[in-house]
Amino acid sequence: MTNEQINIAIAEACGHINVRMWGGSCIASAGISTDGIYWGSYGVPDYCNDLNAMHEAVRTLKSRERITYSDLLHQIAGYHSYDVSEATARQRAEAFLKTIGKWEGGPL
Repeated sequence: MTNEQINIAIAEACGHINVRMWGGSCIASAGISTDGIYWGSYGVPDYCNDLNAMHEAVRTLKSRERITYSDLLHQIAGYHSYDVSEATARQRAEAFLKTIGKWEGGPL
């Protein structure tokens, strides 16, 4: 998956609506009218490059999902110990999407 695809998928998983790329930025709509028309927009985090954003995304996982996430992060980051503190935001994003079954392109 490209960084743009990853950012959109995570933003949607975190509850942002009508997530899309606009120029070089990932944005979402602020709301939707009763007529089904999206209104307003705001930037969503760059999950692939922002550790703080990934921390917030991981907080949306349920307890059991966090265990899966941790296991996947160890595999992706290539760590054989319990210390994954140096895992990149991109690695965390991949583990997050694999945890929730939204990863495209490549085996789990």
